[in-house]
Amino acid sequence: MAKKNFYLTTTLPYVNADPHIGFALEIVQADILARYHALLGDEVFFNTGTDEHGLKIFQKAKEEGKDTQAYVDEYAAKFRSLKETLGLSENLHFIRTTDTHHKVAAQAIWKRCLAKGDIEKRKYKGLYCVGDEAFLKESELVDGKCPNHPTMDPVEIEEENYFFTLSKYEKPLLEYLNREGVIVPEWRRQEAINFVKNGLEDFSVSRVKEKMPWGVPVPGDDSQVMYVWFDALTNYISTLGWPEDAEGNFEKFWEKGETMQIAGKDQVRFQSIMWQAMLMSAGLSTTDKVVYHGFITSGGQKMSKSIGNVIDPLSIVREYGTDALRYFLARHVHPFEDSDVTMEKFKEAYNADLANGIGNLASRILKMVDSYKNNSFLDKLWWSISHMKSGKNTKIMKQILLKSYPEYVRAMNEYRFNDALNSIWILIQQIDKQVQETQPFRIAKTDRGTAYRYASVLSGAVESPFNNTWGRQVFGDAALDTNVEISINLFTVAVLLEPFMPVTARKIQRSVRARKSVAALFPRKE
Repeated sequence: MAKKNFYLTTTLPYVNADPHIGFALEIVQADILARYHALLGDEVFFNTGTDEHGLKIFQKAKEEGKDTQAYVDEYAAKFRSLKETLGLSENLHFIRTTDTHHKVAAQAIWKRCLAKGDIEKRKYKGLYCVGDEAFLKESELVDGKCPNHPTMDPVEIEEENYFFTLSKYEKPLLEYLNREGVIVPEWRRQEAINFVKNGLEDFSVSRVKEKMPWGVPVPGDDSQVMYVWFDALTNYISTLGWPEDAEGNFEKFWEKGETMQIAGKDQVRFQSIMWQAMLMSAGLSTTDKVVYHGFITSGGQKMSKSIGNVIDPLSIVREYGTDALRYFLARHVHPFEDSDVTMEKFKEAYNADLANGIGNLASRILKMVDSYKNNSFLDKLWWSISHMKSGKNTKIMKQILLKSYPEYVRAMNEYRFNDALNSIWILIQQIDKQVQETQPFRIAKTDRGTAYRYASVLSGAVESPFNNTWGRQVFGDAALDTNVEISINLFTVAVLLEPFMPVTARKIQRSVRARKSVAALFPRKE
């Protein structure tokens, strides 16, 4: 597995409402990928943040009688707190579009596009969806409404704005989109291609400041502020320090690394067409890949406070723990299609897969290992692999271990998080079957030596990639019986779980190495 510089970003959520389970899905998926690439040994730059400009936010702050900056500060803090709540990576970068450096970057990309001749000032009249912060074509309307916001009436706007000449980029965009793998899943790539082939319209990139004062000033024209999408999209490179690139992160990760964006299925036009055309105009590298996820519905309906079917991810974490939510979103929500989520489905999965599954198995095995830890057999075994406890050797061992599970690696590389977890749960079932068949608890009463060996193998004392080498060195050929050669153990499961359930994985690995039992990982809920 060749090591690389890997850049990953989510979209930036608007700060006009509390974090919801839809964004929790997106950022958990992104964090899973960030942790997976770190496990492979890649150097990862992981970005998220908050989108804080635009008419929608300006109006919301006015409704609540708050200063707009104070309003966005309050909500940005809520989204920043997701790092701890959702167990996100320690090195996560968080950018706000009200950051001074970001505003400088947004103006810099504007100047580049203007110099290229791709920004023009025109009078315009059209329908505007405040929910999407976007102008709509007549062909996009459903019953006269925006399909994404059917309860909101589009607003007719007539004013003089600056426009980005997207229509110039039909050919280069088609060349970009015709690169296989530039969009995942494949049918979203075809959707983007068809959108471009149906004809591109130039889009507004500014608003009159008098009507919408909350935005980044247009360079050289104090009467206008940037259209929120033009401003917000620039965060993907401003977070890397562009344009100055004082620390070299832009060159390292965007120009010379592999770049990936995670977004919802309604973002194809913005992320894979508008943003890529802006990059082309500015003379910058386009994004290597954008992965689009589906929506979460509840009880067959779109989540809505008025219906009363909204699921709060923070309340789930408070009752069930961070890893339980991460697990459910990764295994029981389809990575690309819409998925129906209810609390009943969550509780069923929690008890069956976590409380009765990995939680029960880890408790049984680690309790057994704990009871056998004061014996020469395990002491000799631990001495033989003690050098793996150093950070560098442990990382190498884990990377070798991953190669032993190609189905897992293939699923992760194809962003099929549910299938990757399915492969882990097959291992869990096999370990459980091994425990049932060998019954080391009973054997311990008559043949403690064999029981010790079973306990150590099951717990991962002999890690899978090294069984044949170190097992023979320590115990000789006789020790490599069927149970040893199965090469499936609790430590392996914990390593494979690292990207998905980091807290659980860490607890199991520490308990295995310390040869200590662990408290119930997932107490059963009634």
